Amino acid sequence: MDLPDPQPQGQDVRDRVTSLAKRRGFVWPSFELYGGSAGFYDWGPLGAALKRNVQGQWLRMFVNEEGMLELDSSLINPREVFEASGHIAEFTDLLVDCLGKCKASFRADHLAEGHHPNPDTLDAAQVDALLAEKGVVCPECGGPLGKARPFNLMFQTRVGPGEGREGYLRPETAQGIFINFPHLYRLGRERLPFGVVQLGRAFRNEISPRQGVLRLREFNMAEAEVFFHPRERDWTGDIANYRDLELALVPRDGKERRMTIGAAIDEGVMHNRAVAYFVGLTARFLASVGIDPARLRFRQHLQTEMAHYASDCWDAEALTSFGWVELVGVADRGDYDLSRHQERAGLDLTVFVQYDEPRELDIERLAPVHKMLGPRFKGEAKAVAEALKAADSTAIRADGSARVVVQGAKGHKSMVTVPAECFKLERVKEKLTGERVLPHVVEPSFGIDRIVWCVLEHSYTERAGEGGEVLTVLRLPAAMAPVTAAVLPLVNKDGIDELAMRLDAELKAAGLRTAYDGSGSIGRRYARADEAGVPFSVTVDYQTKEDQTVTIRWRDTSEQVRVPAAHLPGSLRQLAEAD
Repeated sequence: MDLPDPQPQGQDVRDRVTSLAKRRGFVWPSFELYGGSAGFYDWGPLGAALKRNVQGQWLRMFVNEEGMLELDSSLINPREVFEASGHIAEFTDLLVDCLGKCKASFRADHLAEGHHPNPDTLDAAQVDALLAEKGVVCPECGGPLGKARPFNLMFQTRVGPGEGREGYLRPETAQGIFINFPHLYRLGRERLPFGVVQLGRAFRNEISPRQGVLRLREFNMAEAEVFFHPRERDWTGDIANYRDLELALVPRDGKERRMTIGAAIDEGVMHNRAVAYFVGLTARFLASVGIDPARLRFRQHLQTEMAHYASDCWDAEALTSFGWVELVGVADRGDYDLSRHQERAGLDLTVFVQYDEPRELDIERLAPVHKMLGPRFKGEAKAVAEALKAADSTAIRADGSARVVVQGAKGHKSMVTVPAECFKLERVKEKLTGERVLPHVVEPSFGIDRIVWCVLEHSYTERAGEGGEVLTVLRLPAAMAPVTAAVLPLVNKDGIDELAMRLDAELKAAGLRTAYDGSGSIGRRYARADEAGVPFSVTVDYQTKEDQTVTIRWRDTSEQVRVPAAHLPGSLRQLAEAD
């Protein structure tokens, strides 16, 4: 069935989806009883179910299909975790305060919008210069603005009574995976590559959140940390599955082009095969949950906008009423996280990789200078000397010192910093059966709340009703819909309603999510189900009493078919899977 032309766009569709979402119980502002609070939203009954279905699809693809492990780690982490990860020092946005009457605070890049093509790439001095040049004043009261300054986005807390231990609500789920790496590597059969996923809440104390559920202070993430050998970037999945997938790509030169993933790899648009694989997987996932492929692109980060841990990143962006919105980031984090935690915790996080056959290699080994080790390390000098002999030049840091793994008297391993004067380099030939490496990481990171909102926008359509009225149809994929079928008695008499209620109970017992609706005309009930995104409506009528058949109506086409009631659970499942 053709849709009316044109469909609502921009602010118009945003307002209509917002109204629908609140009216039908998808999402609404938190704490409305007390006036609300920016950056907090609650998912209502239909929204919670839709979100759970999206998360379930993500787990099916990453755990069931890709064979990754799943973790559920703590929401609160001690300060040491985020010192190591760089979040204490680096996880900031630039903030500008109003010096006038209102004393409000603003994100610097928001104030610079319209005055610079990429305001989030500016440092504090550049922001100050730009705002002064353009004469930007407080948007609330017109007062003067202060200097831009960094504001850390993490929520701080104290663990335990009194002063307690300093802790933070996690701003991402990733660190729980990195600090559990030794356990996870063992459970992953001590092989590379392997992946670990985590679904859960994260928290960011946004300066001035706006754009509804697209920027929240408390939100849902789905992240995968995929660990690779440092010199290899091939995942266990077959890249051939995605070579012919055509996508809109925007590399760093800013020129959007449509090309297949295979061509992007062959032409050097994507240099990293693992990143390319997960871009393909991400595109397939987003399409499966209801993101319109025609309104999806993948944009490579500029060097100036990448996170402090990333060496490359491609964002999946969806076109919405808010413009292009980032839904997923596929980043190469290198060995940043494991190296930082290894350094901060003083524990060895390297792994031994066995070669297929022995290799003879030229290696620069660290040779201990014993006359310097003794005075420096005293009773530990012998253990440090053995650790130096086992290390190669990759253990040397930028300042010339070396970090080596020292075996303690009771078998405890620790990382020790050895000054440059305590060792020298010697080139030797060695026949090796394997090597110790610190794995590198490729991370696909998904913003679940943003994805669900974009699914609502991309699924929103309108069509003309019989009386010329405009009817809303939420064309959610059947497998994602919060309710699979609406059960509708044609009339509420002559036992028809009792038959319908019994059928509804049987469908629920079979594991299907249904909604019973016996109020108003049948046409009005169809319209209510269409607006809530219910893909199928099941009508029980007088013929049902005669031959035990019911009518299934399709949401998107209004087509109907008669099926035996006894076959209904299986029929609905088949229809949902085929959608």
